[in-house]
Amino acid sequence: MRRETLLKLPAVITMIFCLVVLTACQERAANTSPNQVVPSGDPERGVAAIQAYGCGTCHTIPGVPGAIATVGPPLDDWADRKYIAGSLSNDAENLLFWIRFPQSVEPGTAMPDMGVTGQDANDIAAYLYTLRRD
Repeated sequence: MRRETLLKLPAVITMIFCLVVLTACQERAANTSPNQVVPSGDPERGVAAIQAYGCGTCHTIPGVPGAIATVGPPLDDWADRKYIAGSLSNDAENLLFWIRFPQSVEPGTAMPDMGVTGQDANDIAAYLYTLRRD
């Protein structure tokens, strides 16, 4: 090999290593959801609350028996979504507000205010944030 080529080899190896590390970091960042934590929410109670409030009357919700309606949008892959109601960033605070007071967020929306309690909203949100793409 030529001396010039050998001198460039460490730089090329370093660049390839950096690209591999950056790609791994980007994939990790895309798969983590630090803002999607509901501290006092319980996903198992969330399924029960979703059934009690009749959310499956309008939405298809994976893992919730009987929730196969098409009036509202399907809620599959919820944790991977960027927006709530097309305008709010998908984070726990906004989701909790949306679940409890959708008419305050978007007056006239098809989603009614259902009188969801704070704890039930926490549990519903905790369950929705378990719904991810594989």
